[in-house]
Amino acid sequence: MAKRGRGAGVRLTGLLGMVAVLAGCGGEPAEPAAGGESPEAAQLRQRLLDAKDGDVIEIPAGRHAFERGLSLRVDGVTLRGAGQDKTVLSFAGQQAGAEGLLVNASRFTIEHLAIEDAKGDGLKVVDGEFITIRGVRVEWTGGPDTGNGGYGIYPVKTRNVLLEDSIAIGASDAGIYVGQSRDVIVRNNRAEFNVAGIEVENTVNADVYGNLATNNTGGVLVFNMPALEQPGGNVRVFKNRIVGNNTANFGAKGTPVASVPAGSGVVVNSNDDVEIFDNDIADNQTANIIISSVYSTGYSDDSRSASFDPYPERISVHGNRLSGGGDAPDGFDLKALKVALFGLGGRLPDVLWDGYANAKLAGGPQICLSGVSGVVNADGPSGYKNAREDASGHDCTLAPLPAVDLGRTDPDRG
Repeated sequence: MAKRGRGAGVRLTGLLGMVAVLAGCGGEPAEPAAGGESPEAAQLRQRLLDAKDGDVIEIPAGRHAFERGLSLRVDGVTLRGAGQDKTVLSFAGQQAGAEGLLVNASRFTIEHLAIEDAKGDGLKVVDGEFITIRGVRVEWTGGPDTGNGGYGIYPVKTRNVLLEDSIAIGASDAGIYVGQSRDVIVRNNRAEFNVAGIEVENTVNADVYGNLATNNTGGVLVFNMPALEQPGGNVRVFKNRIVGNNTANFGAKGTPVASVPAGSGVVVNSNDDVEIFDNDIADNQTANIIISSVYSTGYSDDSRSASFDPYPERISVHGNRLSGGGDAPDGFDLKALKVALFGLGGRLPDVLWDGYANAKLAGGPQICLSGVSGVVNADGPSGYKNAREDASGHDCTLAPLPAVDLGRTDPDRG
């Protein structure tokens, strides 16, 4: 996987085989003439180039085919279609451009349209604030495939983001991804048949709720990557359905995302202050919830920022409805762990923890778990030699995290 502007890559190893997902930046390649594009497509391209602050660009219903990626670099623009199944921007014949649509702007709204079959990422928004993404569908229509673009809906280095009522299908990395951002709401979306369904990475103050994550390799990921300057935290994952995320991993071989174990429900890696509550989490065949440190990934120390804390701490799991899962973990090590602890016909319990904790931290990691069927401590610090079912130390309670307030006129609709 390319560097994609989020720091150096990580090849994940070890028992858990966790994911470290990289994001994307970089200039677009030189673009050829768009001789094969329709007049409507050429007109939209020109309107984006000529846009001014305050413009509302309406795109009519229909299928609009593009040979080149689109870009917008003007603040205060609204891009509006007639519906996510009516206005379709098709990039199936894309010959140039690293994304379907690349936006470098603030006060940007995109709503009620679809982006299909982009050569690279579908919709990427970089270095902006007050971003609204509503009713957008990004899809690779051929289904899961390693050749699909990496990211579906992809705001990175943004602030004050509302991402709602949208759909991401078929991304070979993450369907809905928010990274290195601050003050984010991701709600009422559907992520399906991606490697990672929804990912929040190195992001501060994020609410992820009302979403459906199903049929992905991993459902919802909350990560801190070591090489990035901004550590994430204060992330709430609640009132979601995270079910049946068992699609075989189709990430490109040799890339970090290729290490995500199929059957992962919610995964927290090296992140602090995460609250997971009031979700329906079920039938994720490796584990419904995985909590881990970067030490389970084999990441080398020389690529870490000074602010990086490798240990997951102050993780609160409570009030969820958990069922099934753990019956068919992905990968030899996890299969062996299940058989060793629970027999051929057994299953891993709801929570799988790699066991890494800062021994110098007073009070311990404060991974507080209630209402779960059990906890496996994989004993990573000792080379996974003494993996065991062990709920001791997890009977604790943390104060609720505050809700994210975007400070907008209508907090319900953004």
